[in-house]
Amino acid sequence: MLKSWVFNIISLFHSVKDENLKWQQANQDSQAKLKHARVLAEKALEAELKKKSVQLEHDISLLKTKHDAELSMFKTKCKQDVKDYKQYLAALDQLKSSIQASYTHLPEAVAFTIHHHAKYLLNQMWEAEDFEQKMQHEMQLIRFMTTVHEDARLHLEGVTTDNLPERTLSLIQQQ
Repeated sequence: MLKSWVFNIISLFHSVKDENLKWQQANQDSQAKLKHARVLAEKALEAELKKKSVQLEHDISLLKTKHDAELSMFKTKCKQDVKDYKQYLAALDQLKSSIQASYTHLPEAVAFTIHHHAKYLLNQMWEAEDFEQKMQHEMQLIRFMTTVHEDARLHLEGVTTDNLPERTLSLIQQQ
């Protein structure tokens, strides 16, 4: 009985193997086509990935070049802004010197107040975000500096006998 049972199991095993072999023989062409299609799909995918990788590297290179150019332009603009700001500060220092030279009796604190107000106007102009605001602040600064110079000129020429730069101080009071 054991022998018969072992024989049946071996027979079953061989029949399964035979069925599997028949199935593989019957489907050999289909399996080869599937294998070939899979290889072609893998190669196509690999080619597509290489193509996208090259495109991505190109896009990254373009973005890097654009970024570097923008950064360079921004650095140049910042350097120019710093240079311009320094020139404005030098002009304001000249303004203070002009006031002190024109009004020799003027207390130093008044000259510093006028200078400080001019710096305040400069900083407002410099820090304005909106172009229109920047222009308004620039006009205020120009009007103020012009008034200071005009007061100093008139005083030096003897046209006015004011002991103080009245129009300049009036502008400071208005703001």
